[in-house]
Amino acid sequence: MADTKKTATLTLDGKSYDLPVHSPTLGPDVLDIRKLYAEADVFTFDPGFTSTAACESTITYIDGDLGELLHRGYPIEQLAEHSHFLEVCYLLLYGELPTAAQLADFESRVTRHTMVHEQMHYFFRGFRRDSHPMATLVGVVGAMSAFYHDSLDINDPWQREVAAIRMIAKLPTIAAMAYKYSIGQPFVYPKNALSYAGNFLHMCFAVPAEDYVVNPVLEKAMDRIMMLHADHEQNASTSTVRLAGSSGANPFACIAAGIACLWGPAHGGANQACLEMLREIGSVDRIPEYIRRA
Repeated sequence: MADTKKTATLTLDGKSYDLPVHSPTLGPDVLDIRKLYAEADVFTFDPGFTSTAACESTITYIDGDLGELLHRGYPIEQLAEHSHFLEVCYLLLYGELPTAAQLADFESRVTRHTMVHEQMHYFFRGFRRDSHPMATLVGVVGAMSAFYHDSLDINDPWQREVAAIRMIAKLPTIAAMAYKYSIGQPFVYPKNALSYAGNFLHMCFAVPAEDYVVNPVLEKAMDRIMMLHADHEQNASTSTVRLAGSSGANPFACIAAGIACLWGPAHGGANQACLEMLREIGSVDRIPEYIRRA
């Protein structure tokens, strides 16, 4: 965020206060009110943070009205055409697109962390089979802090990186296990030979009784879906994770808090509503009817 020479003046009870104005790379200018309470003994009132920038970030920019989504400055449509999900993960984590060697190393690290501790399988038996998958995810992801003690210190850059790699690698496995448990099928272990998206599809839909071949069209579609959802700037679940993290809580507990927030119908639950609507539509010939209703 680049500073400008501009300032805004707030007059309160006959006294004036100068507020610096910062100009971001993208988006509207912001008023810096950090000293306002100390100097003027007043708060700002902004329910829902509708006019508040809560942090400075170089990770993602999104403008829903204009349909813009940038990861580290790269338009999502370019990334969707030329990259894949794990490459976007590297970009978000480290700030630059990887070289071929860096990408190979990153993919190797993620691939070799996809298995979960065998004892975590017993966690699922404590849930009802008809439990909502988000309830299962909140519990199991939070429990990861009981298994991976060597990556709980958020003040250690190495431990933060290990926790991030583990989270990226293990969440598809846990999500697939939640699905398998809900339909009464045995868990399917990850396969290192498959891509990230292909491995997720395999863990969801393979069964021991027969071989499962990943459909490349669905694999690519799943990869693009993951890419589109990789980061959405300062949304509700991101804010929840940051707020939990500000207390010094371990990364797994913070992500579990974010998943709980994502569960809500005004956030990730909206995706569930979309899937339910697609199931309700059922066939192509009913699409015009639903468009008219919308």
